[in-house]
Amino acid sequence: MVRQVRPRSVARSLRVAFLVLAACATTGEYTWVNDYPEPPPVPDKGIVLAPGDVITIRVYGQPDMSTKTRVRNDGKVTLPFLNDVEAAGQTPVSLAASLQKRLKEYLSAPNVTVSLDEPRPNTIPVTGEVNKPGIIPLEPGAGLLAAIAAAGGLTPFASTDRIFVIRQLPAPARIRFSYKELQNGDRKSVSFQLRQGDAVVVE
Repeated sequence: MVRQVRPRSVARSLRVAFLVLAACATTGEYTWVNDYPEPPPVPDKGIVLAPGDVITIRVYGQPDMSTKTRVRNDGKVTLPFLNDVEAAGQTPVSLAASLQKRLKEYLSAPNVTVSLDEPRPNTIPVTGEVNKPGIIPLEPGAGLLAAIAAAGGLTPFASTDRIFVIRQLPAPARIRFSYKELQNGDRKSVSFQLRQGDAVVVE
């Protein structure tokens, strides 16, 4: 599911995005998506919880202490008996260990598991010749077509073969796309997944 949101910080975030995109545009350099070498996978360091994640906390044999909740913007969750607990920045395993330690005040041998049910959406700035530029929340793994659709589609003035993804990590890259190839189901174009930290510009 894709939603259009405009938080209070959108204007500031868009200014930052425009500066980044403008800096990249001055170089004139780009790589067509079909020539873009996918970076090697980053070593798995485990899931780190962040605001917006939905997690389930289970305390074995204690349904009243178990809950499903979303990590708030302040990084905390509210739990039965323990009230506010810091969750952001922890892995599910480390959070479970911390909760087990705290629950020893109430249980002799608490057994806690934490699972990530719904990861937070990626927030991607989409700017340029789209009908609704802004910060677009997308499901993890979403591609460029989803971002363009969430931004209201292309304007009549858009250059359909000058659509760019600006990526900063693991190395700065300006990746060029053709809207026709996206619509025609070009394998590399369609399978390309946007990541947190990417920005999209339509010239």
